[in-house]
Amino acid sequence: MAEILSQQEIDALLNNIKSGNEQKAEISSEKEVVLFDFRLPNRISKNQLRVIRNICENFAESFSQFLVTKLQTAVSINVASVDQIYYSEYVLSVSNPACLYTFDIKDTDVKGVLEINTDLAFLFVDKLLGGNGVGQKQIKVITPIEQKVVRVVVDRIMFDLKKAWQMIDNLEFVVERFEQDIDFAQITSQSESVLLISFELLVGDQSYLINICFATFAFDNILAKMTTQKLSSIRATKYYGVTSREVITNHLTKTSIPIQVEFGTAELSIKELLELEKGDVIRLNTKIDDDHKIKTLDRILFTGRSGVSNNHKAIKIINKIFEEKKSL
Repeated sequence: MAEILSQQEIDALLNNIKSGNEQKAEISSEKEVVLFDFRLPNRISKNQLRVIRNICENFAESFSQFLVTKLQTAVSINVASVDQIYYSEYVLSVSNPACLYTFDIKDTDVKGVLEINTDLAFLFVDKLLGGNGVGQKQIKVITPIEQKVVRVVVDRIMFDLKKAWQMIDNLEFVVERFEQDIDFAQITSQSESVLLISFELLVGDQSYLINICFATFAFDNILAKMTTQKLSSIRATKYYGVTSREVITNHLTKTSIPIQVEFGTAELSIKELLELEKGDVIRLNTKIDDDHKIKTLDRILFTGRSGVSNNHKAIKIINKIFEEKKSL
């Protein structure tokens, strides 16, 4: 049986209908509709993007240290953005002429484009050739000689990228060629998605951009290696399967420490010390056939006998002591 509304409920319903347009306008103003493109689902998840940003921050820190040394000025690099966009959108954002270096990752199908702001490229050339970096070039075309100079910086970028990505895998970034027109630096189709990483580079009070664009269609194999187990550790790839104790022990065994040999001791008064002259002999409290103490700082490690080995003064270890340092 249908429910019958009271007159009060009917009036309330009519009032809501009359004010519906105003409420709808308020709701639409509060919430902004975001379009979802079903043709281009994101290949990289938010967690993976977060990891990639961390990798890029490590790269930025390492590369900035290199630039400080080479340019002899204050340099700061920040990760401006890590986005997934259409390759066609990226192509439209690139100026012409540009400073572009195509590269790929060895033994993979991953290709990319390194875009350096042209003004920044000319700054690199000026500073690396001994200039002050203040001059401006009217023609933005980069000559072959300038390309060779900028290539020094580009090779360093490839090296620092390899070092930063070691937490995921041992990837080798190889420069392919230089291009000034983005139409000739085709790394994927216009409708494909790409991973665009933008760095803001501050040299003094000037700001420049460096963009790295990866074609994501071949990025799946690398993304598959971003497992929870690997991402929980910042240890480089060469240390996988090795415990922290083994890593620390390996470094400690290669650490250099000063070693001293004590042949003996003697006590002198201030008067005797002041009266010492060249050729005087100080009698020690040890005998000629006594073992000598081999120590580091004030800790005795071994005892041994002095001698000659291959025409060099040497000491032969007789006993192993490793005397513990006495606590005060």
